[in-house]
Amino acid sequence: MQDRKRLEKGLADEAELARLTEDLDTMFELAREGESVLPDIEREMSSYSHRVEQLETLMLLSGANDGRSAIVVIHPGAGGTESQDWAEMLMRMYLRWAERTGMEAIVTDEQPGEGAGIKSATLEVNGENAYGMLQSEVGVHRLVRISPFDANARRHTSFASVFCYPQVDEDVKIDVKPEDLKVDVFRASGAGGQHVNRTESAVRMTHLPTGIVVQCQNERSQHKNRASALKQMKARLYEHEMEKKREAERKLEDTKLEINFGSQIRSYVLAPYRLIKDHRTKLAVGDVDRVLDGDLEPLMHAYLVWKKTGKTAGDDKDID
Repeated sequence: MQDRKRLEKGLADEAELARLTEDLDTMFELAREGESVLPDIEREMSSYSHRVEQLETLMLLSGANDGRSAIVVIHPGAGGTESQDWAEMLMRMYLRWAERTGMEAIVTDEQPGEGAGIKSATLEVNGENAYGMLQSEVGVHRLVRISPFDANARRHTSFASVFCYPQVDEDVKIDVKPEDLKVDVFRASGAGGQHVNRTESAVRMTHLPTGIVVQCQNERSQHKNRASALKQMKARLYEHEMEKKREAERKLEDTKLEINFGSQIRSYVLAPYRLIKDHRTKLAVGDVDRVLDGDLEPLMHAYLVWKKTGKTAGDDKDID
């Protein structure tokens, strides 16, 4: 059924492009006959170009796991409240992106920061191609702004890291032995009502052979939290094995991006000027607010093109 749905969507996309092309041909014919249709042509060309870019993005998603849903983990860097607030801004950005694209995003774990922001967050993003698209976000994100927490209104630089794992379907067998798991239960923190805070419903799960740790506390039931944590663990173990294979096969070490706070993939500058720059693709976006509100399509598309072809955007190219 999933394959059928995918093929039907492909046919529908092809029919849509054919219709749009035919409409444009008709408008050009009217223009040649002297009709005043230039504004209509400009509007339709803009819509057509945007749709072609969307379909090109889908064509670039050819990895074995690109079509899967995703699990996203966000951690602030050093810097206390500043970085924790930045991590929360990133979490909101991805939640808004999921909403804009019609995907379902669930916050399965959120550790509040001290005073503001978050110490960590885990999101489940459910939807077709979620993992393929969100791979563009893996790495360190750098924010430069006038700090809202500094009484002297000085400029601060903050960092946060983003990880992404493909969700493992039920038909993918990941052998997790019970004796390899250490499961701790504890009382959830933060909002959630008396039931959540007074019962040991939160679950922390540790995979002893690899040291991978996941936790979930968003559900009222310990049983549901345990199931969600196991789902995350399987995804993390799957990605762990895939990463080992990729590492063995990786030929171009200079394309490897380590997750540390000296190799940011993207900078978000809010002061003294406003600009977002992806350091891999060289794409610069001037509408900072739109990106932070979840409009990540241009950045994701540029990343997929760069990953597939090695081509980068112009150093001075802005998208308004």
